[in-house]
Amino acid sequence: MTIATGDQIPDVKLTKVGAEGPEPVQTGEYFKGRKVAIFSVPGAFTPTCSAKHLPGFVEKAADLKAKGIDEIACTAVNDAFVLGAWNQRDGSGDVTMLADGNGDFAQALGLTMDGTGFGMGQRGSRWSAVINDGKVEQLNVEGPGEFKVSSADYMLDQL
Repeated sequence: MTIATGDQIPDVKLTKVGAEGPEPVQTGEYFKGRKVAIFSVPGAFTPTCSAKHLPGFVEKAADLKAKGIDEIACTAVNDAFVLGAWNQRDGSGDVTMLADGNGDFAQALGLTMDGTGFGMGQRGSRWSAVINDGKVEQLNVEGPGEFKVSSADYMLDQL
């Protein structure tokens, strides 16, 4: 079952890319008491993710925060080291990287995709959401191969 607006975010372990290295994070605690804009990409360093998705949230970070977002996070079914390297190359300190190395978060949300045809295995699909105190306030799930509703610009228009 796919998560929907109004649902509580599932409590799953992710790995935060921190200054001192990987740090375990429970989503139940991470999203508690604040408003987080989160977006999911099929994979770090992939074309649309690197050229549009992450850069859009980096560019619009101040605008999102001005509209009440406390933190911006990116998640992908990649390990913390890959997400850390990607953030160093294309990201910024304004975006927290949350590695979903085993895909547990993507599966718990019901937002997975099959990338085996591209040699990527099972991945998280492309989406964005606003999580307010652990509840889904806004959810924007892309269709296969699309990049429209999960962008930072689209989210800004909804806030």
